[in-house]
Amino acid sequence: MGLLDRIGVDIGRKAKLEDGIAWAARNGVRHIDIQLDTGENAFTRFDDARCAAIREESARQGVHIALHTLSAVNVAEYSPLLSEAVDAYMRAYIDIAPKLGAQWIVVHAGYHFTADVQMRMDAGLDRLKRMVAHAETRGALLLLENLNKEPPNAEVHYLAHTMDEWRFYYDRIDSPSFALSFTANHAHLMPEGVPAWIDAIPLDRVREVRLADCRRNGDEEHLRPGEGDFDFGDMFRRLEGKGYRGAYTNAFGSLDDMQAARHLMVEQARAAGVAV
Repeated sequence: MGLLDRIGVDIGRKAKLEDGIAWAARNGVRHIDIQLDTGENAFTRFDDARCAAIREESARQGVHIALHTLSAVNVAEYSPLLSEAVDAYMRAYIDIAPKLGAQWIVVHAGYHFTADVQMRMDAGLDRLKRMVAHAETRGALLLLENLNKEPPNAEVHYLAHTMDEWRFYYDRIDSPSFALSFTANHAHLMPEGVPAWIDAIPLDRVREVRLADCRRNGDEEHLRPGEGDFDFGDMFRRLEGKGYRGAYTNAFGSLDDMQAARHLMVEQARAAGVAV
């Protein structure tokens, strides 16, 4: 499969899932990422008949579906009642994934409030282990994403935004139902930078690389290519040179912005010496 077909689009909340599949098919996009939290896409709005129709249509159109949980739902929650609600939320995503024929579900490690880092990390790890065990019974695949840093003086910080924090989870979870989603632009915000992250992470466990432009050592932004200083060509050269052959997912701007950028990215990869 050529590089262009491996670059997908994060629809998020931008379209109803059925409409997103139709848009992707019209535009030659082979992979879409979608959130099932709001409106017609809320997972509570899907019955078996709707799931079956979506699964059949996506297969007919050659469009692969991936699901993406909401990072605002704190996987590191430990309070009574709220903790059980987070479990139920994640199980619902896991249960619907095979019904839709989804390739994977992107999940997160949650967030802490500065004074409770280890408590939150332990709670999140325990929950992820339980959810991976549930995914094994459903034939679902969870991808843990490295999230973005927050300003140093913020009280709330995402977990798994540093190399060490991300490793805390993936070193402790070994399952065919668990892998990684590498958000390259989040690595661009960190002191080590993208090259060091690519060298450090277990690339054989990465199933998806998420993309957006941003500014080196800056704040979280999802810019269109050219609006920041992310070197897409160099990133493709490093990843493809190390044997990565998985999916890429654009996550910025409008659907048309992400579609146009797919072709631009292929040209940047080609200019960097990548066989596209």
